[in-house]
Amino acid sequence: MATYHYTALSSTGARVSGILSAVSEQAVLIELESRRLTPVSIKEEAGGAAPRRRIGQRALGESYTQLADLLKAGVPLLRGLRLLAGRKATPNLAAVYRELAEAVEKGADLGVAMSNDPGVFPQVHIAMVRAGEKGGFLEDVLHKLGTMVVKQAELRAKIVGNLVYPMVLVAMGLVVGGVIFGVFVPKFRPMFDKIQGGLPWITKAVFVASDALTMYGPLTALGLGVVGFAVWRTAKRPALRDRIARWQARAPVIGPIVRGVATARLCRLLGAMLGNGVPLIAALQIAKDGTGNALMRAAVENASESVRAGQPLTPPLAASGLIDDDIAEMIAVGESANNLDDVLVTVSETIENRLDRVLGVAVRLIEPLLLVALAGIVGIVAAALLLPMSRMGGSM
Repeated sequence: MATYHYTALSSTGARVSGILSAVSEQAVLIELESRRLTPVSIKEEAGGAAPRRRIGQRALGESYTQLADLLKAGVPLLRGLRLLAGRKATPNLAAVYRELAEAVEKGADLGVAMSNDPGVFPQVHIAMVRAGEKGGFLEDVLHKLGTMVVKQAELRAKIVGNLVYPMVLVAMGLVVGGVIFGVFVPKFRPMFDKIQGGLPWITKAVFVASDALTMYGPLTALGLGVVGFAVWRTAKRPALRDRIARWQARAPVIGPIVRGVATARLCRLLGAMLGNGVPLIAALQIAKDGTGNALMRAAVENASESVRAGQPLTPPLAASGLIDDDIAEMIAVGESANNLDDVLVTVSETIENRLDRVLGVAVRLIEPLLLVALAGIVGIVAAALLLPMSRMGGSM
């Protein structure tokens, strides 16, 4: 008998954790089902799989689609898993599917096998696969799951891609600033030491910055590290973290992007799970951790309480201020028309298209601001060096 730690959802959507002793994971699954609990994760107490590098979301999503295509072509599940386990282009992913194939060969369901490796398979994926296995539509679930994961990876790639050029400008600005304050400015100090009557305040400030980078470089780095660590620890406090999240959601340029990303992720996760047989309350409990936003997580929690009480889903989400009025109206219409899953997927695609346009505008706004900031630094240094030189020329 082995000891297993499990996490499951009750019929009301409440999260339940505990320990069971059983001969296999399949026996634990049967016991949980007899208690009317929906398993989320099952882990054996001793040992466990060795840690591996993180699997790319795009590669994981494409593997779901490939497995769905194999099942559609009539390939048995175990054979399909072994085919994916034989791929040499992605050895880490192949190792994951090799473990899944071994577990399925021993009699475990695919969802149970996936729950043994939560570091690779999120709870959303596991819940959808289990619903597909129970309902007999695993092929459709895997295809929709693959599409969802690839869409999320594409959205993340769009955000990162739009930020590449601004980050290059920031890096170039840091290099230029380091050369100016670390190499160029110190060469003027001996010349200005001969000036009588002192230096202008702007020149003194530039020399202080230069000294902090050259003469006191290690101390400056240590001080910045201490300040950064203190800020990081302070930002981890729940109250301050929520305050930062509220500021991000209301910021002029960042706010629409933050709200849009959180809403798109919630709608796509929730729509995919509802469309594949996961109950609404259970889907809300699983999806709230996948939004990546503390405020959206709280809004989904309030929505869960509302649904448990027999109230509609839309009002608590709209009251959070994170969802635009037109999006909330679309969700309300889908809820009343009993096609909420399709509407949520449509909403996620609408938001992602909108985000693409907002990111383009934001990047076009950030680029000139960074260039102006870089030109301002160069102008300040030029003024700081030219003012003393003009005094020297006037006294001659």
